[in-house]
Amino acid sequence: TSLDRLFHAVAHEARRDMLDRLAAEDLTIGALAEPFEMSFPAASKHVRVLESVGLIERTVEGRQHRCRLRAATLEPASAWLQRYERYWMDRLDALEDLIARSDDR
Repeated sequence: TSLDRLFHAVAHEARRDMLDRLAAEDLTIGALAEPFEMSFPAASKHVRVLESVGLIERTVEGRQHRCRLRAATLEPASAWLQRYERYWMDRLDALEDLIARSDDR
């Protein structure tokens, strides 16, 4: 499914880092590769994965490939994760109660 492909795309640390940095500004593939000291072809491969699920769009300006984040594509993943937020909030509330009771002793 598209959700499976989306989670696969963000499963790699380098791709998550690329998305984080693209949230701040548009970057070239070379700039996306820099922190990982990876080659242009390796970075381009990661960009293609992100591009294939619609998380980024790439424009070519001469020899430069500039990437832009399309964060709205993450909405299905966010909606899926939010279904479990109540579970975690309930667990945190229980932990808070436990800590409060132990402080009262």
